[in-house]
Amino acid sequence: MRILSIDYGKKRTGLAVSDPLQIIANGLETVDTKNLLDYLEAYIKKEQVERIVIGKPTQPNGEPSENLARVENFVNRWRKLHPEIPIEYYDERFTSVIAHRAMIDGGVKKKTRRNDKGLVDMVSATIILEDFLSSRLSRGF
Repeated sequence: MRILSIDYGKKRTGLAVSDPLQIIANGLETVDTKNLLDYLEAYIKKEQVERIVIGKPTQPNGEPSENLARVENFVNRWRKLHPEIPIEYYDERFTSVIAHRAMIDGGVKKKTRRNDKGLVDMVSATIILEDFLSSRLSRGF
């Protein structure tokens, strides 16, 4: 079963998913946040998802960011609709910065980075999932 990660945004949401063995994280999609629930409903009908990891928006000093209330509303709706698929928070501090750096290091042109804002969201979701998978390995899961 796969693990899906979410980088939840006010307008756009980045998604990433693991392989069935839960070893590799891959970018999945960037969707308009207003369509996120419908997208996830369709996705879980065709793929088995063990759990969802969602970035917890926190400021560098550890205080909640302004997006946290929106994320919490989404998490609460998900838990009511799909109690069989757990959703858990994961620290997302600095993932956007790391995503930009990874895109630059990967040779993504400045024009593409500027015009395709959804790419950053998807890369951020992938980084959240990579970190989550690595932390499970280091704990022996």
